[in-house]
Amino acid sequence: MTTATPRRTTRSGSSSTTPPTTPSGNPAPTTAGGPGPAVSRRPAIDWRIRFGVLSLIWGFSFLLIKVGTHGYAPFQVTFGRLFFGTAVLAVAIAVRRERLPRGIRTWGHLTVAAFILNAVPFSLFSYAELTIPSTLAGICNATSPLWGMLLSLVALSEDRPTRRRVGGLGLGFIGVLTVLGAWQGFSGLDFAGTAMALLASLSYAVGWVYVRRTLAGNGSSHLSLTGAQLFMATVQLAVVTPLFTDLPTSFPVVPLLAVVTLGSLGTGLALLIQYGLVAEVGPTTGQMVTYFVPVIATAAGVAVLSEPLHWNTPVGAVIVLVGAALTQSRSGGAPAALKSTPPAGPRPRPAAVPADQP
Repeated sequence: MTTATPRRTTRSGSSSTTPPTTPSGNPAPTTAGGPGPAVSRRPAIDWRIRFGVLSLIWGFSFLLIKVGTHGYAPFQVTFGRLFFGTAVLAVAIAVRRERLPRGIRTWGHLTVAAFILNAVPFSLFSYAELTIPSTLAGICNATSPLWGMLLSLVALSEDRPTRRRVGGLGLGFIGVLTVLGAWQGFSGLDFAGTAMALLASLSYAVGWVYVRRTLAGNGSSHLSLTGAQLFMATVQLAVVTPLFTDLPTSFPVVPLLAVVTLGSLGTGLALLIQYGLVAEVGPTTGQMVTYFVPVIATAAGVAVLSEPLHWNTPVGAVIVLVGAALTQSRSGGAPAALKSTPPAGPRPRPAAVPADQP
């Protein structure tokens, strides 16, 4: 559902490749951006308030996906989400007078990143929520750090396993089995929908590795790279959607408002908030939003949509989150607590971060 360094972000998200919190769905992968001017003044709104707002926005994203699919096809929900998210970032780019990325090679990598980090996972979550509760989708999204650690150990030579991180990986997948009710033979579980949600989470982790290998050192700003990435994902869905769906004969208001909100707030505004947070308090504290998203997604699904909640869902979710937190820890200890205070004085501008979130 999203940055200062390529180490330790997504919704939408937070793998051992250390992306800052985004979507996704939803923690965002990092790429190294060029040098920029220091931030000379603090935002008017305290970072803790913005942290809470971001957690709520990304936590409610799964509810909005579910409501959107009540009136529109999954590809249409994804296209609307990307369209309105891109529109918000386009306005921000124009206001800040940012330059779009240059070079065919950069745009080629952004096109691939858009496919892996936006078009694929957003669509998979939309299709998954046709048959599974939004609560389960939110918890599946929280497995991104677990997939990320597995991939980084294979693809990123600087990431070395430790007992704590391997233990966190095992604990996290025990949590997944708890959520899915493995001891009762996965009774009542929709395998196709759950598999799509887990594949969406895996797609985020694959995208993080790809971004680190291809876009590190790019001189464009984080805002322009993200806007370009979302634009390319929008183009991809604009091509795919008419091939697999029919034009709606009616436009139900509530699902339409859900899609507009999902795009403008859950994708566009959320990314802007995320970048500001990482710039002010750093990626370690910024990525803590990842651990609040499934909690809020579960509460929203139960309270608003009256989705069923069995004891194994919250218990398994807690185990998943503890395991995910351990996979992010290194020899120096676990990620910093949320209560940590930002250091005084200006911080350098965060590096660019292509977008992903819940």
